[in-house]
Amino acid sequence: MGKFLAILILVCALIGGGAMYYLQVYSYYDEIAASGPDDVQATLLTTGQPAPLPHSDFQAIDSDSSPIRYRACFRTDLTQDDLTATYQPYPGAVPLLAPKWFDCFDAREIGAALEEGRALAFMGTGNIRYGIDRIIAVMPDGRGFVWHQINRCGEVVFDGQPAPADCPPPPQGN
Repeated sequence: MGKFLAILILVCALIGGGAMYYLQVYSYYDEIAASGPDDVQATLLTTGQPAPLPHSDFQAIDSDSSPIRYRACFRTDLTQDDLTATYQPYPGAVPLLAPKWFDCFDAREIGAALEEGRALAFMGTGNIRYGIDRIIAVMPDGRGFVWHQINRCGEVVFDGQPAPADCPPPPQGN
């Protein structure tokens, strides 16, 4: 009887582990269809407002389970000099890992390129949700990547502390 119970516990653990893996990596993500020029927006230096960034080959995934699960890939014909002259830079950009099946987004490659100065990061949309910025990074070959990153205000508020004086007030319930 003891062997049977041990095997039953092991089988349940394997099924539970497999189900958790599937839910985290596949089930919660939805692919987002390209909808037009507004799919990729970056904050202009001149106005401080997001505006469409010319792009093609847009692919994206998102999940309702977390505001930082958004990932996207695209291509642009703009050079890094054009981008730097037009859009607001984003210091401290750190790409987050994407599921392996979303193979156009390699956070390790993007992160290394940002650290080495080969890729440039720009503010997409600040506070797309409270405490979350949409970040854009572009490689020299025109490949672009988008992800959500917790900003300074979000880090403080999400840790249960009051918002710093220079941050917008958090929404009710945060």
